[in-house]
Amino acid sequence: MGTKGIEILKVDATEVVELLNKALADEWLAYYQYWIGAKVVTGPMKDAVVVELNEHAADELRHAEMLVPRIIQLGGTPILKPEDWYKFTNCGYAAPDDPVVSKILEQNIHGEQCAIDVYNKIIDIVKDKDLVTYNIVAQILQDEIEHEDDLQGLADDLKVMKSDSCSCS
Repeated sequence: MGTKGIEILKVDATEVVELLNKALADEWLAYYQYWIGAKVVTGPMKDAVVVELNEHAADELRHAEMLVPRIIQLGGTPILKPEDWYKFTNCGYAAPDDPVVSKILEQNIHGEQCAIDVYNKIIDIVKDKDLVTYNIVAQILQDEIEHEDDLQGLADDLKVMKSDSCSCS
C-alpha cells in the first residue's frame, strides 16, 4: 500500500487483513455451497431456487474478487490454500446432504444471516477509520442483505404453496 494510504489508516491494518481473510474464506465456502446446491437441489420450486442459487454463487465469487485486492493493498496475503478456508471461516459450510428445496433454503438463509453479522462487525471496526475497506464491505453487506431477503421470499412462497395444496378439512 502506498505510504499516504497507510498513513491515513486509523485502524491496525493487520487486524483488518485478518478480518478480510476470514470473510474471504466465507465467500469461497458460500460460493461452493450455492454452486453445488444449485446442482443437487430437488423438490417443488426447484427451477426458481436453482436460478437464485446460481445468481448468489456468482455474487459470492465477485465478493471474493473485491476482498483480495484490499487484503493485498493493506500489506497482507490472501488465503492461498483452499484447505485453509475451514481454519479461517466465520460461517462454515453446510453441505447439501438433504437436497430438498426447503433444507437448501434454510441452510443458505442461515449462511446469509451469518455473513450479515460478519460484515456488520467489520463495518463497525473500520467505520471512520478505513474508508476504502468500509466502502467495499458496505457493498458486500448490501448484497448479503438482498440475498437473505431473496431466499426468505422463496421459503415463504414454498410455505404458501404447501399450505394451498393442503386438503385439510
